[in-house]
Amino acid sequence: MERKRTIPVIAAVVGLLLLAPGGRAAEKEGAEVDWKALQAAKVSLEKGLTAAERQGKPISAKFEIEDGKLQLSVYTAKQDRFWEVIVDNTSGKISKTEEIKEGEDLSAARAQNEAMAKAKKSLRSAVEKAVSGNAGYRAISVVPSLEGGRPVAKAVLENATGTKAVSEGLD
Repeated sequence: MERKRTIPVIAAVVGLLLLAPGGRAAEKEGAEVDWKALQAAKVSLEKGLTAAERQGKPISAKFEIEDGKLQLSVYTAKQDRFWEVIVDNTSGKISKTEEIKEGEDLSAARAQNEAMAKAKKSLRSAVEKAVSGNAGYRAISVVPSLEGGRPVAKAVLENATGTKAVSEGLD
């Protein structure tokens, strides 16, 4: 009798582990970027932010694994609308632009835009400062937020030994 209850519990735990961040199912979409994949990118996060400016004001950016491939995604804001701009990480050219219309992505874009509305510095300048202060690291993401009413950019940096988060003021 006890054995019959144990098997479904084990199956449920295995299923949750596969769906959790870092699990095998999570690897297919939105998985974390490792140093080896990042080294293949010829375009830095900073250059991706610059390229995306043609589609509006950059409000966040990240390298991510999508469909098993590294891509550089930049959220932009323009005329009260939000866009996800995909920048080719080898050429630095915009390869795709898609309007963000709903869901968690829209909620995140609104919060990021609110933080950037109070910023006096660009995300690119915050990332450049974070990278220049941490030799040997590359930026893999940057997201603005409000901390105590102040705009702050949180950049995640990575090198061969690991990752670190760096906060830079935007005011």
